[in-house]
Amino acid sequence: MPDRKTPVRRDIGRYINDTLRDRYFAAGDALLAKGAPIRSETDVETSFGTTHVYRYGPDDPAAESRTPIVLIHGSGSSSAMWYPNTPALSADRPVYTFDTPGDPGRSVHREPMWQPERAAQWMDETFEALGLDRVHLVGSSYGGWLVINQVHRRPGRLASVTALDPGGLEKVGLRFFAWIFVSLFATFAPRKLRPRLAAWLEQPVISDDELRTWIQKGVRAFRIRRPAPLPLTDAELGSIRTPFYLIMGKRSLLVHPERQLERVPRLVPGARAEILAATGHGPQIDHPSLVNARMLSFMEEADSFRPGPGPVPGPTVARNGREA
Repeated sequence: MPDRKTPVRRDIGRYINDTLRDRYFAAGDALLAKGAPIRSETDVETSFGTTHVYRYGPDDPAAESRTPIVLIHGSGSSSAMWYPNTPALSADRPVYTFDTPGDPGRSVHREPMWQPERAAQWMDETFEALGLDRVHLVGSSYGGWLVINQVHRRPGRLASVTALDPGGLEKVGLRFFAWIFVSLFATFAPRKLRPRLAAWLEQPVISDDELRTWIQKGVRAFRIRRPAPLPLTDAELGSIRTPFYLIMGKRSLLVHPERQLERVPRLVPGARAEILAATGHGPQIDHPSLVNARMLSFMEEADSFRPGPGPVPGPTVARNGREA
């Protein structure tokens, strides 16, 4: 009898073939090599697939005991995107990065987890398997939706949450998808044009050869199978009591920064919100030193905070990198 291929599921992210996957892995490894040294890698089994986890650590033994950071990447990406951030963050405390199942990376996706409760369950199971009882959670773009969803649904393990130009605050609009399409097209432009296009689109990927190669190979190699996430309601955001930090790019096309600068601190008690100039959707890539320092300062403050009946810290609102 002829061999029967396993039917391709339409709700599971997948690689097109092993050759394209391996080329993408090689491009990602080149980026990872630019970040902090990886202390260990591990695969964690969850109800939704296998999650690949990287661990980074400080050289100072005393810093090893500090509350760790967990970084969640954006859609169509993997842990390699954090290479500008891991050196500074892991010098201060342990750092973990998760390859989200359903995105290109070394995780293996087996069951859909785009639904809010399933996404929160996946993250909680990963924390549990790693023995992480208390973490500072950071997410970018789609990873921003994942961390906001987590702090709303399962905040018990979270010391703080930082959302970098995140999903989850507004419905993803046509302007964002158009920017993604134009940015991808621009990665194929002649070398001389790329710096100009990168500045115009606020897209550093275009002018960085290693980032550009990595993104192109990921688009060719992997198919994402999930809808765009729905935003949290005002009531859902208002339920958050964990220290919360929102950083947005002034030229973001995913959110309306001024709108969220007013809205989030009004809804989330004690939330800190900030708009950074000279950036769009990637503040942690465009301004890594600034963003790393701001996040570490926020986490230091959050480490001394414990939720209870007393007042939460007051809100902080800033524009263009300067306190308003």
